[in-house]
Amino acid sequence: MHRLRTTVARLRPLTAAQTAPGPSQPRLLPAEGGLRTFQPARRLNTSVAAEPFLNGTSSNYVEEMYYAWLENPRNVHKSWDIFFRNANAGAPPGAAYQSPPPLSGSSQGLASVQARVVRGHHVAQLDPLGIMAADLQPSPSDIITAHNKLGFYGLAESDLDKVFRLPTTTFIGGNESALPLREIIRRLEMAYCQHIGVEFMFINDVEQCQWIRQKFETPGIMQFGLSALLPPPLVHRFEEFLQRKWSSEKRFGLEGCESLIPALKTIIDMSSQSGVESVIMGMPHRGRLNVLANVIRKELDQIFCQFDSKLEAADEGSGDVKYHLGMYHKRMNRVSDRYITMSLMANPSHLEAVDPVVQGKTKAEQFYCGDTEGKRVMSILLHGDAAFAGQGIVYETFHLSDLPSYTTHGTIHVVVNNQIGFTTDPRMARSSPYPTDVARVVNAPIFHVNADDPEAVIYVCKVAAEWRNTFHKDVVVDLVCYRRNGHNEMDEPMFTQPLMYKQIKKQKGVLKKFADKVIAEGVITMQEYEEEVAQYDKICEEAYNRSKDEKILHIKHWLDSPWPGFFTLEGQPKTMSCPPTGISEEELSHIGNIAASVPVEDFTIHGGLSRILKGRANMVNQRVCDWALGEYMAFGSLLKDGIHVRLSGQDVERGTFSHRHHVLHDQNVDKRICVPMNHISPNQAPYTVCNSSLSEYGVLGFELGFAMASPNALVLWEAQFGDFNNTAQCIIDQFISSGQAKWVRQNGIVLLLPHGMEGMGPEHSSARPERFLQMCNDDPDVFPKLSEDFAVRQLYDCNWIVILQPFRKPLIVFTPKSLLRHPEAKSSFDDMLPATHFRRIIPDDGPAAASPEKVKRVIFCSGKIYYELTRERKNRGMDDTVAVVRVEQLSPFPFDLVKAETDRYLNADLVWCQEEHKNQGYYHYVKPRIRTTINHTRPVWYAGRDPAAAPATGNKQTHLTELQRLLDTALDLEAFSGKL
Repeated sequence: MHRLRTTVARLRPLTAAQTAPGPSQPRLLPAEGGLRTFQPARRLNTSVAAEPFLNGTSSNYVEEMYYAWLENPRNVHKSWDIFFRNANAGAPPGAAYQSPPPLSGSSQGLASVQARVVRGHHVAQLDPLGIMAADLQPSPSDIITAHNKLGFYGLAESDLDKVFRLPTTTFIGGNESALPLREIIRRLEMAYCQHIGVEFMFINDVEQCQWIRQKFETPGIMQFGLSALLPPPLVHRFEEFLQRKWSSEKRFGLEGCESLIPALKTIIDMSSQSGVESVIMGMPHRGRLNVLANVIRKELDQIFCQFDSKLEAADEGSGDVKYHLGMYHKRMNRVSDRYITMSLMANPSHLEAVDPVVQGKTKAEQFYCGDTEGKRVMSILLHGDAAFAGQGIVYETFHLSDLPSYTTHGTIHVVVNNQIGFTTDPRMARSSPYPTDVARVVNAPIFHVNADDPEAVIYVCKVAAEWRNTFHKDVVVDLVCYRRNGHNEMDEPMFTQPLMYKQIKKQKGVLKKFADKVIAEGVITMQEYEEEVAQYDKICEEAYNRSKDEKILHIKHWLDSPWPGFFTLEGQPKTMSCPPTGISEEELSHIGNIAASVPVEDFTIHGGLSRILKGRANMVNQRVCDWALGEYMAFGSLLKDGIHVRLSGQDVERGTFSHRHHVLHDQNVDKRICVPMNHISPNQAPYTVCNSSLSEYGVLGFELGFAMASPNALVLWEAQFGDFNNTAQCIIDQFISSGQAKWVRQNGIVLLLPHGMEGMGPEHSSARPERFLQMCNDDPDVFPKLSEDFAVRQLYDCNWIVILQPFRKPLIVFTPKSLLRHPEAKSSFDDMLPATHFRRIIPDDGPAAASPEKVKRVIFCSGKIYYELTRERKNRGMDDTVAVVRVEQLSPFPFDLVKAETDRYLNADLVWCQEEHKNQGYYHYVKPRIRTTINHTRPVWYAGRDPAAAPATGNKQTHLTELQRLLDTALDLEAFSGKL
């Protein structure tokens, strides 16, 4: 009981000498939002603490003892008085502590309570079943409490009736400044040792700690009296209705934690009263259907329709199980009388994967409505106890919570603490005392509450909402509950937790217990209760009958991030044309000159950067772009047209390869920066470029969520090296590749993945293109029907890519590394002028193309290998006999343009050349598609590295030997002679 320790530790018997202010007493001065303490000029240097004296003592505790000592040295034990006097006198580290004089008498013994008093949340009655210590600590009977172990602290029973002065940092006295010790302990136990356990003493902010103390210590503040505000028994009846109608269906019901619904309603109601207009939520499967029905108010017939076994997989919205789907809904909040928009994000069985996605979408909504403090848009994340403790993405998401470009200004986390993970007991599921301990890394207060006490739950949720509204920081509500059924309704929990489930079978449901209570208190009558039940049952039955007439789910019912006005009513694009993406020469020159300048006066840049900017200016004069300048042109033209661009990832501001430099740093003034891209046009959209934390999973999820909020933005995530996407694979597999098929969700997220075999070892070479190509949904054995809008139709039908279109698909770009500075890897301004488009294939434009009948070999390739092939071809004098064709768009596969090339070179053999190993890269994707294109009339040969387990060798010489061997194979016109 942190608070009990801190309060009782400082108590001294009240004497006349102590009624006068001490010589160092701090003065209270007015300050915005309340009072602030004016401290003496000298502050305590706690580094001088003696190890034996302060071992295990929090810095916050030491600080509070110091404040009490400043108020009056007699407020603390003699040992603290000696310590603080020596520390203030400048004693060296380890020398401030001196052994105190021997203890004698009950008053001195009382002061020794400061050394050891148990934390209240360890003995709070948190487990509804009463059979477990919810935090894995010894049972309450084994823990020393301040009351029943008086002798341990040198106290006698008679000391309990002595009156003690209360320190100024406690609220237990109310208007009283002194109380008997017996009453002090009783009040502290009432505040911290009942159905609510509070963890906050690790927070290193006195104002925040005092705010929490006031909410829990003030006498009478937790006399809830909220019975009449609780909802009718719809939560339990909803689950019972589903069980009656679909007894053999999995639904992951909420039984055992029914108080989650009033908990969420309280958070939303309180937040709405504080001005919140939009709430974005993420949650796992348990209780999702109940939350959809009774918190977000989704139509019951649409929920029941999901149970229809006759739904076909091709139906829109039926690509995932019912307890993974989300929705978006705007409704009137009857408590605040304000409209509130709620979005529950769809997510897969990777339970916590949705956490950063929710945060990204919340950040985007805040950004687009100008909510810089999080007062209008907020997020709520629900968790299971085992996943909250076990999934690393939880930690990654917490660490984004206070970063400038990622903060959502406070998230309310609600943990549905089943005290079990599937079949795994807590002692085997985590090493920390609580499942919520991960939240301590960001100093989030943690409120544990017995979920069978709905009034305590509502009070805690009210405090959590007020905390978020006051401090705009994360907070955790831990609903300690149980799971009445097994992992799902078909699971048998007695196999693995027999004793727990014997107790659960005896347990009366929380809402039944509460109904009995409010009926006994006369809040409602039995008749009124039964009428509420019958009315809700009737609503469910009517919705069930309607659901049988709706065999097809409508797309509008299952969108968690709708884009109003972007689609037609039928969900089809407004046009299948592909508008040109080029811009005028004047615009190219203007953007290029901005990229080559420092548009801020008196700004000193690094000398090496001056040379880079000068090189950009030369390219503008020569009308060419390298990759970095081309990126400037793309971003700058979009910004000028009012389209927001956000680029995020590790070291993206400078660029891993020191090529981008979108943020300039003044060499003489700390933290003074310049972002030239924000100086392109007076009315441009803002450009956001932000270095991320060293996270891939969390940050990619965040950017995916950001891209969901609006289709009229370009949101990009760049991996430091392409293969770093492997630690974000869950987001790629579960959300990006399959999001539209599962959840009817389009998204324009762009992944920039540096890729290239350059002898840098297996972790800095391959972005694993084979993984992305394997997840593409086009059929390699079907040559599609060609039409005027073929290229755009392909994009519309595929599962990922993005271009200037009235629909959005994710785009995977394998970006260069060595080509960033390759002298030949440049494009002319002519390729970017009006009427130009992205080129899906770049044909050979040399001597081979002039005389196609003489060409003996056509080499198809993609990426860096092109420059090595053309160099080697020139060295061998084979420019007129070998054509090299670049495939720039790998998927959807450009069947029409590949056919044009194969038809042009009818006498040539066909080779796919890649620098990646044969079992990796693009070969197994492109080969069957090329063969389909030519109707299997010619073989497609392979030139590249042999199969291997690792993406690349770590030996430079081996790398060069492998490269030369594949070039020899590609350009040896006899290499495949006689082979079938």
